[in-house]
Amino acid sequence: MASNKTLELRDISDADLQDQLKESTTSLQKMTFDHTVNGIENPLQLRTVRRDIARINTEIRRRELEAMPKEELAKRDNIRRRRRKK
Repeated sequence: MASNKTLELRDISDADLQDQLKESTTSLQKMTFDHTVNGIENPLQLRTVRRDIARINTEIRRRELEAMPKEELAKRDNIRRRRRKK
């Protein structure tokens, strides 16, 4: 079942998703640097931000796949099917 964060991301526009991705990425870089230099209060925040970035990227990709024409999706499925046979 989808988490609440995932369901919230589905209601957000594409531009807002890109903005959130950019903000999350910069905050992760800053937190990583701060953790390396001084150590941060709660290191588990790094994991939370990384997972949020993954959720945002997943939603962006899901929307890309929904927007693809059926011919392109069929071609993509054929390629995936061939890779599995190896």
